[in-house]
Amino acid sequence: MIDGNFVIDAVTHAYNLHPTNYRAGKYAESLSGLIWGLHSGLSGEAYRVPTAEGFLKNWSVQELAHLLFVESGVDLAVHHVLPLQTLYHDGLCSYEKTLEIHRNYPHRFLVYAGVDPLRGTAALDDLEQQCETLKPSGLKLYPAAWLGEKFRHTGWRMDDPSIAFPLFERAQKLGIKNIAVHKGLPMGAVPLEPYKVDDIGGAADAFPDLNFEIVHGGMAFLDETGMQLSLFPNVYVNLEVTGALIVKRERWFAESLAALLKWAGPEKIMWGSGTVFSHPHPALHKFWHDFQLPDELVQVAGMQVTPDVKRMILGGNYARYAGVDVEAVKKNIANDAFAKLKAARGDLPPYSYQESLYE
Repeated sequence: MIDGNFVIDAVTHAYNLHPTNYRAGKYAESLSGLIWGLHSGLSGEAYRVPTAEGFLKNWSVQELAHLLFVESGVDLAVHHVLPLQTLYHDGLCSYEKTLEIHRNYPHRFLVYAGVDPLRGTAALDDLEQQCETLKPSGLKLYPAAWLGEKFRHTGWRMDDPSIAFPLFERAQKLGIKNIAVHKGLPMGAVPLEPYKVDDIGGAADAFPDLNFEIVHGGMAFLDETGMQLSLFPNVYVNLEVTGALIVKRERWFAESLAALLKWAGPEKIMWGSGTVFSHPHPALHKFWHDFQLPDELVQVAGMQVTPDVKRMILGGNYARYAGVDVEAVKKNIANDAFAKLKAARGDLPPYSYQESLYE
């Protein structure tokens, strides 16, 4: 909670960034370097892992949960399986970690399945298996792939009837309503084309009963993203990485948020930290306590970011989007291990996880 407001972090990652996990060497190294560069460049000194070696490791689900629920004001989080097996041996955020989260922290996490659409029928089978074990609330997709040491330049499109639509049909059959796709942020030194958002509308139009979540919304293609939000009632935006800009690049964050608000208002914007990409506390704290749009950007957005707007972005919108019963979650987490530790040791410094704290 932050000042009594329920907070949902709509995307988190227990990354395995250790070099032994690299499959496509130079591309995995490039993406890991990008993640490290964003972490070190956008984090305040007190919340920055001091060395690349300390950051480029295999993060545990216990560390992730501690960062979110003890060291910050997050109450409920979403963890994504990342289907990047052509790049990292375990996909970067493994199915196994997500299964561990689902089994051990069912009241603190929702989970998304993740598959590579370019695997065709194998992706459909993989989705079936993940749905059986994970009971996912959504599906996470990436718009590009690697073939060994080569980037597949063509990628695939969300509006492709032969690649994407069979997957959406299967997801719908399995009870998945929310489809999240990585956009706006190239994954290392690779071509930009797959990360554009011009393919979202075709998918949203063809599948009106599914929701489509543009992850990293506002990092690029601002007006194109905003137009998708305004045109299609089933398109939403997730502020993973974009939200972290507020700590050291506040003007960039303000311009991005104002552009999204200009097109569609606040009802479709959802907070996501991407933790462990960054520590969740600084951006969350600054957004709630200190952030206001400058006057000239109020003119762009057509509104100020009031406390009511902030409540929507920090939890209300995602709760509605995913059908979260907030009051039930509050009851379930009120006296769990994280709540008890936070009440007893609220002064714990960043990255303070130790197993002994929970004994």
